[in-house]
Formats: sequence, C-alpha cells, structure tokens
Amino acid sequence: MSRIGLKPISVPAGVEISVADGNVVTVKGPKGTLTKSFSKDMIITVENGEVKVARPTEDKLHKSLHGLTRTLIHNMVEGVTNGFSKTLEIVGVGYRAQKQGSNLVMNLGFSHQVIIPEVDGIKIDVPQPNQIVVSGIDKQQVGQFACEIREKRPPEPYKGKGIRYAGEYIIRKEGKAGKGSKK
Repeated sequence: MSRIGLKPISVPAGVEISVADGNVVTVKGPKGTLTKSFSKDMIITVENGEVKVARPTEDKLHKSLHGLTRTLIHNMVEGVTNGFSKTLEIVGVGYRAQKQGSNLVMNLGFSHQVIIPEVDGIKIDVPQPNQIVVSGIDKQQVGQFACEIREKRPPEPYKGKGIRYAGEYIIRKEGKAGKGSKK
C-alpha cells in the first residue's frame, strides 16, 4: 500500500481546489493559480476541506501513480500558499551576479557577461553579488530554472569555483601530485 498516497491533503484557508473532467486539477490561492492534468485512472475527490487520491486497482502502474499524484497535488497546494525558492551561491574570484531590470547579469570568468531573462512565474532576486534566489509557485519550474542557471558555470572539482546550490557539497580532487618527479 502506498503510505504517501493514502494521506489526505488538508486544504488551508483561502485555497480553492476544483477537479474537472479528465482529472484536471486547478488550485487557486493567495500567490496564484496552478492547473495540472493527471492520469484519468486516478480517483481524485475533494470533500470536507481535504483532497483524497485513490487508485482503482492494484496494478503496478496504478500503485506507482498513486503516491505521485498525491505528492504533485500537495506541491500545488504548498506552492499557491507559501511558494518555493532555491538559493544558488557563486564561488570564484571576480564571479558575481546582479539584477538589471528583469534580467540576471552574471560575470563568470568568460570574455562576455551571461544574461538570463526572467521567465513568467519565476522571480529572481540577488541579495548579494555572490547569491541568487529563484522563487515561484511551481516547484518543478523553480528547480528547472535554478538548474539552467547552474549549468552556465557548474562547480569544478579542483578549486570549487562555479555556481552551486546553497548547502551543496562539492567533492574536491587533489590535482597533480608529482611535480618535477619525472626522470
């Protein structure tokens, strides 16, 4: 039995959830509106301020979709009430970021600046020159956008320079061991 799939999702005050034909779930809250289509096999019900997800059979596919569907709906509810954010750190001499209008402008050791425009539903903040905060209501979109920023200069293993997630540990390598020991 899916332990996660069995848990009901409590709907906080100020959040409206509606399930349309074809299992299209719409969640409206103080931060915005999210709509997502789920598998037609899953049974999604809204009653007494709770959302419950059930599966029709014990098939392997239905078992795997049960917990996934419940988690995705829970993330939608969490997103429209609190929102999600990811923090990125920039490490390296001369590496920095700044916000110019709605663009993120980064100096990452290239001969040019890296410019990334803001996307609908995503907000970029630069509280410090070496810190970027990506926030929004859609968890998948926030994670994807943060990953795209990180791809511009991923952390390298020798000096640790690059863009990394806050709290990410980079495994360091030693480098060349034997300088001048060749005979």
